[in-house]
Amino acid sequence: MTNILDEICRHKRKEVEISKKNIDINFLKKNLIIKNFNFTKKIIDYKKNNKTCIIAEIKKASPSKGIFVDDFDHMKIANEYLQSNVACLSIVTEEKYFLGKKKYIKDIRGISNIPILCKDFFVDLYQIYEASSIGADCILILIKNTDIKLIKSMYKLAEELGLNTIMEVHNEDEMKVALKFDNSIIGINNRNLENFSVDINNTISLYKKFDLKNRIVICESGIENINDVKKIKENTNINNFLIGESLIKSNSISQKIKELSQ
Repeated sequence: MTNILDEICRHKRKEVEISKKNIDINFLKKNLIIKNFNFTKKIIDYKKNNKTCIIAEIKKASPSKGIFVDDFDHMKIANEYLQSNVACLSIVTEEKYFLGKKKYIKDIRGISNIPILCKDFFVDLYQIYEASSIGADCILILIKNTDIKLIKSMYKLAEELGLNTIMEVHNEDEMKVALKFDNSIIGINNRNLENFSVDINNTISLYKKFDLKNRIVICESGIENINDVKKIKENTNINNFLIGESLIKSNSISQKIKELSQ
């Protein structure tokens, strides 16, 4: 998976250079509305009210699994999520490998103020201005493929713009980096990026090895049913779950969310 990650990031850098020519960064800066860290506020609110915090993902495809549903309709999915009272949305905007679109965020922002994570491969500060301008409240920083200097710069800029950051980690070394950023959310991904295998025990293992009691932590990937949710809750203090594939591929999104929220 390292090779595909490298390939995705190389392509993303080229894509960003094209975006810079189409929309000047100064235009984005001039038209920004500073956000108010709404993503973490909603997560904290769910914790206070003892409700399972589901961050529901809108994702059409992945390099390993292909297209999830043939009749993919981002607005239909978003409306089902909104009617099911999920806490936040994660919207995949990477086009070539995940078939996402930035337009999805714009469209959904037009019908709701729900906090939105822009899920993409961030390789340039330009993308942070862009994410903010299209309506995102949060960005994801993949520690695995990002050098520490860029991570620091992206974190600092996101803070200035009122955007939350999720530092995504897969192992102990990445967790050590993530913990240096006090206000960042930590996302523990249960998907092994070398072979695509998924094991929710990765969240439990990393949680127990580090002092995360005072951090907002999201369990990402591999949540299929209520037993998975209960297992994470019983073994950690985590109440936040980023779930995409099992929702989108289910026969009834609303029923699946109800099951996972018990």
